[in-house]
Amino acid sequence: MEVVESALADIAVRDRTLNCFTAVTADRARAEAAAVDAAVAAGRDPGPLAGVPVAAKNLFDIEGLTTLAGSKIERDKPAAARDTFVLRRLRAAGAVPVGALNMDEYAYGFTTENHHHGPTRNPHDPGRIAGGSSGGSAAAVAAGLVPLSLGSDTNGSIRVPASLCGVFGLKPTYGRLSRGGAYPFAASFDHVGPFARSAADLALAYDAAQGADPDDPAQQWREPAPASPLLDSGIGALRIAVADGHFARNGHGEAFAAVAAAARALGATARVEVPEAARGRAAAFLITMAEGGNLHLPDLRTRPDDFDPMTRDRFLAGALLPASWLLQAQRVRAAYRARVLPLFEEWDLLLTPATPYVAPRIGQDTVEVDGEAVPVRPNLGVYTQPISCIGLPAMSVPLVDPGAAGAPGGLPIGLQLVAAPWREDLLFRAARALERAGVAGSPTPPR
Repeated sequence: MEVVESALADIAVRDRTLNCFTAVTADRARAEAAAVDAAVAAGRDPGPLAGVPVAAKNLFDIEGLTTLAGSKIERDKPAAARDTFVLRRLRAAGAVPVGALNMDEYAYGFTTENHHHGPTRNPHDPGRIAGGSSGGSAAAVAAGLVPLSLGSDTNGSIRVPASLCGVFGLKPTYGRLSRGGAYPFAASFDHVGPFARSAADLALAYDAAQGADPDDPAQQWREPAPASPLLDSGIGALRIAVADGHFARNGHGEAFAAVAAAARALGATARVEVPEAARGRAAAFLITMAEGGNLHLPDLRTRPDDFDPMTRDRFLAGALLPASWLLQAQRVRAAYRARVLPLFEEWDLLLTPATPYVAPRIGQDTVEVDGEAVPVRPNLGVYTQPISCIGLPAMSVPLVDPGAAGAPGGLPIGLQLVAAPWREDLLFRAARALERAGVAGSPTPPR
């Protein structure tokens, strides 16, 4: 109860500036905290996350709250009758939900500059974005408002804000964690996953969230693959390479310096081309637009003015894409996957940047990259989209000292670890090795 009361008090004061939360479930949190204390007092095992405050992106069903998915349109819908599957799993491990977190409308964005709920601000510089679309989830953990949170990742919406806020974020293999009770964006791309300030905390959340759920038809259930026992097993003879080509362009120096620091610590000297990454990313753009536009077509026809202006036109464009474009994008996606998977016969892990630069300022429209002005928002996913396009597991790992990598103002920046499908265990081993080497860790924001 003391832990939860402290978290609620902190949220009440500091979230006025950061705007991470769209709802705080204080009464429920107190009741569940009391139940954990009662279990401890009775000598029962309260679970590995006993009393840990947790919050979830507001596209996850939270019992008693309307699932907003960052929108105005969903406000009139009934409140959720029960929690989303992964939140139920965390509660079964003892975690205590304290609220719902801000996001880009319908998860279509990389900045969490939400027209309806206001922007979430980066705890390291409130004038800058937190990233998106799970910006509230990343910022709440970075600020220490909660130690764990849940987000979703379609094209990078966990890994981008994790990098910009300086926390760990996991996008598991497509189908590993259930999406039951989570509002969809683009069903063939959507993933869910946790945020935390250390590899160990991330592993605890990931382990607890696993389970078979018949409500997610895309889930490809496999027996649990616990990460926690593997954290300190070291990298041993893992074959690790730095991704070249597409992943060595399109960004600023701090993004590549983060990868170089990780490569030195992990002894990764080889470089490998990820074939057709740019085309894979292009296919991801089109398929995402089409699936999202189709999902929201009824409201686009009848309530276009109720959409966030930053998402409406992209959904409309997706709804109007020619079928031949979508078919070709799916062919490219399949061909790209067939070219990439053989890389993991030779390599266990790939290192790439997580984001192309540190957090831009709120309202900033363009940034210069390779001598050319590019749009800020879509370019934030330049390194994450080619990975989620084919469902590979990936983790954003923060640099403990981003200033040493030349990050402007010492702002956070992360690197991305990528593994073969179902090998999340390798991501955790490498992340823990980077922590032990003094390379990875969540930098503490100013208070």
